[in-house]
Amino acid sequence: MTDHSVLWVNADIYTPDTRIRNGRMLVGPDGRIEAVGGSEIWGKEQTIVKDAEGLRLLPGFVDVHVHGGGGFGGMDGKASLAGMSKYHASRGTTAFLATTVAADRETTVRTLEQWKEAANESAAGWEGAEIVGFHLEGPFLNPVRAGAQNPTSLRMPDSDEMERYLDVAGEWIRLVTIAPELDGADRVIRLLRDRNVTVSAGHTDATFEQMRDAVRLGVTHVTHHFNGMSPLTSREPGVVGAGLRLPELTVELIADGFHIHPEMIALTFDVKPEGRIVLVTDAMLCAGCPDGLYETEGIVIRMSEGKVTLADGSSLAGSGLNMLQAFRNCLDFTGLPPERVLPTLTSLPARQAGVGDRKGRLAAGMDADFLLLDAEWNLLRTYVGGRQVFGA
Repeated sequence: MTDHSVLWVNADIYTPDTRIRNGRMLVGPDGRIEAVGGSEIWGKEQTIVKDAEGLRLLPGFVDVHVHGGGGFGGMDGKASLAGMSKYHASRGTTAFLATTVAADRETTVRTLEQWKEAANESAAGWEGAEIVGFHLEGPFLNPVRAGAQNPTSLRMPDSDEMERYLDVAGEWIRLVTIAPELDGADRVIRLLRDRNVTVSAGHTDATFEQMRDAVRLGVTHVTHHFNGMSPLTSREPGVVGAGLRLPELTVELIADGFHIHPEMIALTFDVKPEGRIVLVTDAMLCAGCPDGLYETEGIVIRMSEGKVTLADGSSLAGSGLNMLQAFRNCLDFTGLPPERVLPTLTSLPARQAGVGDRKGRLAAGMDADFLLLDAEWNLLRTYVGGRQVFGA
């Protein structure tokens, strides 16, 4: 926070509904946006005027599925969470859900306790993207679709265990990935739904009908769609078909060119209703780091030319992606205008994370989380709550 307002002028602003050329944005001393528009927007007494020099001014990206980055793994504790926060802010992320990998109960509880401390510090303002909550990817996942998750850490859904996590982290738990076909999943889904937690199907071998039942129970999200799930076939649509067909489901896409063929990303944009796609990174600690071997939660992974796999190459293992590259890739893969793609990285993931009332849009009353980019979509500066956290 500052003791004065800031008026940004001469900006190419992307709002929720339109693009404002030579636009203006007034940011209050509390780090919230007071007004967005054209020449009618004026500052108050002692307002500082900043010239954006024609740069593109975008809402900051919101990543609801990220494990690490910049050499930092979120499961390694509070300091590592701060490190990955700074790294992703340098790539356009201004808010994120710190995401677990499947682990034993004690490790998960300890991680949530440390993350809660970090999240409170983040909310008070630190030099990086803000932690707006937690995403539990497991441990209630199907071993048949484990992917890079450690199979020894997977177990059947247990509502008492989930209650323990909710007791530890409270409302910081915003999203939970579960295999809805497993015994006991229905009780966990109802519990999470009643606590206003977004429930996602992932690492699942469910049939289409099981997914339809899961939606009736309260599942509204699909984790890294196309990956770690029963495929689409002519006789059984599986989870892939459910994600494409059921309008209640919002699907995550990892637009790195490895997880999903570019034409399948374009197809998903053609098929899904607007408002039901979010881009995520699923980034691991090696994102932004040199090629080589890295270890996380007892699993060795390999980074090679942007692709992350298990050490033996048998499976993809998260990604080396960042949100800015996901945005650029998606523009290239789909041929869609920026105004169509931007919500999938901003307002829509903010909605799924339960923070759409203050994150993901450039509008009065929202947090002043924004980016300044040049005409080639190169990131120059990142702001969180009106504070610059990246750039010269």
